[in-house]
Amino acid sequence: MTDLARAPRREKADFLADLIAGGLLIPSGVDGAYGRGAVFEEVRTGLESFITRRTINVGVERMAFPPILPKEQLERIGYLQSFPHLAGSIFSFEGSEAEAAELEERASAGEDWSEFQQQTELVLVPAACYPVYPAVARRGPLPEGGVTVDLGGSYVFRNEPSLDPARWQMFHQREMIRLGAPAEVEEWRDAWAARAVELLGELGLYAQADLASDPFFGRSGKMLARSQRAQALKLEAAVAIAGDEPTAVASFNYHRDHFSSIFDLRQPNGEPAHTACVGFGLERISLALLSRHGLDPEEWPHEVTSLLWPSPA
Repeated sequence: MTDLARAPRREKADFLADLIAGGLLIPSGVDGAYGRGAVFEEVRTGLESFITRRTINVGVERMAFPPILPKEQLERIGYLQSFPHLAGSIFSFEGSEAEAAELEERASAGEDWSEFQQQTELVLVPAACYPVYPAVARRGPLPEGGVTVDLGGSYVFRNEPSLDPARWQMFHQREMIRLGAPAEVEEWRDAWAARAVELLGELGLYAQADLASDPFFGRSGKMLARSQRAQALKLEAAVAIAGDEPTAVASFNYHRDHFSSIFDLRQPNGEPAHTACVGFGLERISLALLSRHGLDPEEWPHEVTSLLWPSPA
């Protein structure tokens, strides 16, 4: 580990207070839901541009989706079985004028008005890659060599209110997805796990890619997590941000044929395609940079700022 990569230990509460006092984060009144000041956004967008410059290659298709998803797709994927505690549904009013008046009266008095809301056909996106699989499946069999999709930085939602400055309810995932033959997809995932560690190291952040598991719900969740680890389906890169333990800032997931079994994704030979995704948590990496190098980017090492904000050629 180089001197540049050594991060001082900071208490979570102290770091959050410093970020708010410095205007980098703007509290909303709900834990884990923050506005961003100009400096924080400058870091986040500089980071996303840096990752983009490192991922440009021939044959990558770029897509963009809003942070909403048809409810039916979330149900088919099985998200509500594994992560019902993280899902965010969208509700809206569909009642009469009299009901609207009662709703407003209750809301003004700080009383419960949820009975006047009906669930819509949309949910908030919990993982940026989800819209890609049905979109690609509609085209028919994959072309030779498969498909690689770059989603850029996409907003996602997780219902995880927390005072941890690195655990937000709405944040950006810088996501890439690979669809194709099993060996090619797994090799792509593993290569990106190694490459991400190198990219974080260039920014002065010490990271390692290790086996991980998702926060599955309920008693069966522990068994699912053990199986996920045993099959090496999920890797994560973690770095120091605040508190005693490092925080995962990037994940590398191999889904095998999970999404193909749902959306009928096929290779050119008719066999089920495999999929994998790579996601960088842009806010978390930005927080790691602020924790490591200080809250004023103008005082950061030149070897870091030159990567995030390169001088025009």
